[in-house]
Amino acid sequence: MSNSKLPSKPAKTTPPLSRLLKYGRRYRLQILLASLCSILNKIFDLAPPALIGAAVDVVVKKQDSLIAQFGAKDIFSQLLILSLLSFIVWGLESVFEYAYDWLWRNLAQNIEHDLRINAYTHIQELELSYFEDRSLGGLMSILNDDINQLERFLDDGANELLQLVTTVIIIGGAFFISSPKVAWLAMLPMPFIIWGSIAFQEYLAPRYAEVREKVGILNGQLANNLSGITTIKSFTAEDYEIKRITKESEAYRQSNRLAITLSAAFIPVIRIIVLLGFTATLLLGGMEVEAGRLSVGNYSVLVFLTQRLLWPLTRLGGTLDQYQRAMASTNRVMNLLDTPITIFTGNTRLPVSSVRGDLVFENVTFAYNQRQPVIRYFSLIIPAGKTIAIVGSTGSGKSTLVKLLLRLYEVQSGRITLDGIELNKLNLKDLRQAIGLVSQDVFLFHGTVAENIAYGTFDATPKQIVIAAKIAEADEFIKELPQGYETIVGERGQKLSGGQRQRIAIARAVLKNPPILILDEATSAVDNETEAAIQRSLERITKNRTTIAIAHRLSTVRNADCIYVMEQGRIIESGRHEQLLEQNGVYAALWRVQSGLKSNVIE
Repeated sequence: MSNSKLPSKPAKTTPPLSRLLKYGRRYRLQILLASLCSILNKIFDLAPPALIGAAVDVVVKKQDSLIAQFGAKDIFSQLLILSLLSFIVWGLESVFEYAYDWLWRNLAQNIEHDLRINAYTHIQELELSYFEDRSLGGLMSILNDDINQLERFLDDGANELLQLVTTVIIIGGAFFISSPKVAWLAMLPMPFIIWGSIAFQEYLAPRYAEVREKVGILNGQLANNLSGITTIKSFTAEDYEIKRITKESEAYRQSNRLAITLSAAFIPVIRIIVLLGFTATLLLGGMEVEAGRLSVGNYSVLVFLTQRLLWPLTRLGGTLDQYQRAMASTNRVMNLLDTPITIFTGNTRLPVSSVRGDLVFENVTFAYNQRQPVIRYFSLIIPAGKTIAIVGSTGSGKSTLVKLLLRLYEVQSGRITLDGIELNKLNLKDLRQAIGLVSQDVFLFHGTVAENIAYGTFDATPKQIVIAAKIAEADEFIKELPQGYETIVGERGQKLSGGQRQRIAIARAVLKNPPILILDEATSAVDNETEAAIQRSLERITKNRTTIAIAHRLSTVRNADCIYVMEQGRIIESGRHEQLLEQNGVYAALWRVQSGLKSNVIE
């Protein structure tokens, strides 16, 4: 989704229905057709009481009935005409019921699909800091539960509201034409019902907003627990986690219970009010017939229509209840879509084939979420085709440099250039296509080994995948898997060892063949044998490309063209391995610790 198409952030007072209608402008024709079919269906649905009244009129008045005025004098002909009209009315009612049901349900599916895709696309364009304060389960709740809630309203609720309005207009008109005196009494409960429904739902709206918030928290906790199930089991924390989930589920249950208590009370109250209108029509209408001011046929129609008018109002509470749930969900989805994107793509194109790989950091400063800067006035020149290493203690800012290079975050001051072009001026896809990342925390998708190696290079052939695996020294263990390259690796690659996942990640980078390669602690969590295998593969793939190796294990970077030592966001030492040992500084001290030349450990 391009940035130019993003909606501007609306005022907080904008009603959710207005936001939804504004979003659904592309479906105006489908909405219009669905609404028209709903209205026509209700018109034909309301016709049978009129036909019953006409039939009573035929039986009572015979040759003086309304039908007789059109030329059919005998009773059989009149009843035959009414029978034919009944077939037509019922047939058209059925046709329009099918049409509105098909249109509304497909409209719901279309809007649900587009909302989910647009919301997910928007999420992908947000910077990483957005995800730091939000749970993935909460976002999943919006992408699934909230959008599904909106679908449920569009499936039924919109049609219910339209048909209710149509019912009020048509029956109200029929009442005032037939008997204005009876009409006033029959219609008297309606303002109270409508006013009560609206006031009731306004009171209920914040309860449903709370329900949506609670279910988001619950989903977040569930997603977090399922992701950490190994940790839960290893620390025998099952009982503790059950208590936590029980607490969140209970909060969700209680918020729902209050909403249910209020909504369940609505229909019984409305039924009493409806009864008043019905009995008024029954009593006063009968007296009007007795006085000769109302025909028996019209009286029959009015009695039937009173039920058809007032009883649907008992569903108004349920429909408005569904509406409020949908609008609470709409607000959450629209607020997500309105989250501003802070990292925009540049206009300068830089095809991968033309990238040399010259990288320059100039006085770069960066801090996470207004905390203390992690990088302070950082400057570094990385020549094209060279392998440099960055070492230092945890929290010194090494991995932050990687995130800034990929523009997962924006620098607060200074600038970073690639081949002399500022990163924020480069096309974002071109920039990231030029960089291959092998990180310590390898993420593999649920799928086959081959699919994970080809991730990002989706047009790769099986032969290219195998070649990349061989370069990464992964081919041998892959062939020993049950289905070889077609073996399913499981969620996050859980069926593979850490070293196997690392080698698949390296094969993925090899297949991408980027001019810039970043190795972020690529061997920190593997055994010595696996590290040796990974090192052999890295020596092959780092040739003739700009390589940045971030490492705690100094043995993995000793052959780099230049090694930089970082502390507190700045470079404090630099040089080749031998030069740094001669300087006898921080690097030399770390080397002595790791090589066993010094017994104490430097933190």
